[in-house]
Amino acid sequence: MAVIDGITMKQLRAVEVVGETGSITRAASSLGLTPPAVHTQLRTLEDNLGCSIVEKADKSGMVLTAEGQLLRQAYQSMNTCLKSCTNQIEAMKKGLAGNVVLGVVSTGKYFAPALVAGFKKIYKDIEIRLIVGNRGAIIDALNERSIDLAIMGRPPRSPVVTAAAIGVHPMLMIAAPENRLAGVDFVNPEEMLDEVVISREQGSGTRILMTRYLDRIGEGRPYEAIEMGSNETIKQAVIAGLGIALISQHTVTEELKAGRLVAIKTSEMPIERQWFVLHRADQELSPAMQSVWGFITQHSARFFPSLN
Repeated sequence: MAVIDGITMKQLRAVEVVGETGSITRAASSLGLTPPAVHTQLRTLEDNLGCSIVEKADKSGMVLTAEGQLLRQAYQSMNTCLKSCTNQIEAMKKGLAGNVVLGVVSTGKYFAPALVAGFKKIYKDIEIRLIVGNRGAIIDALNERSIDLAIMGRPPRSPVVTAAAIGVHPMLMIAAPENRLAGVDFVNPEEMLDEVVISREQGSGTRILMTRYLDRIGEGRPYEAIEMGSNETIKQAVIAGLGIALISQHTVTEELKAGRLVAIKTSEMPIERQWFVLHRADQELSPAMQSVWGFITQHSARFFPSLN
């Protein structure tokens, strides 16, 4: 049985050139070798495979046997694969190919898919895997190194990250059009504590911001709250008149335009935060990650939902 590990690319290249030139002498000249060296490569290959690879033609030339033709085809296939591989490696080195895992907080799902689609129009050979979760889940993923880059609001304290601001992230207190606070030109913030407040789940960045804001304006005064697990559920609950909610303006642009939701007007609304793209400070970015980072920092704002 043939020992595959004993077959070398140099031996197969010799088969290829002998088949192409029809002569060991001409093959040796093309390869920059001596005829005995080429003959030795062919003989070693024949001994390994236990069959003839070349044979004499009528006019003292050399032709490949059926087995030799199979080896020549194998070499050509491998050469094609290697060329494709090296081209891909060059593309990866230049940041034109590769794989990147992008984590996005839940509110970011209203623009992240369009952002990824815009990126793919330019970088067709970079695959982006998009992971969506609340703030706590994305921070956990950073800690576990299961994502490469992340888009969220306020950067976490741990793990230590490198972050870049990519756009304004306004937060609104919303109500149904029939709510007593809707349509009022100026609402005293403390009045919102008399309403049922619908909040996101534990681990949500919006939940953290809402809690800090209401605790500050009410100086610790208790209020009734209902927890819900997604922005979509919260929007529907507010539309139904179940209560009011603090939410990203990016998530309710269409509902505000259609009049199904109303922004409560106070001196502090909207609360303006920032979107950030970030990665672990101890992580060295691959060229593909650098391409994604550069695109997000330069172009992300144009994918945000229109606030007008």
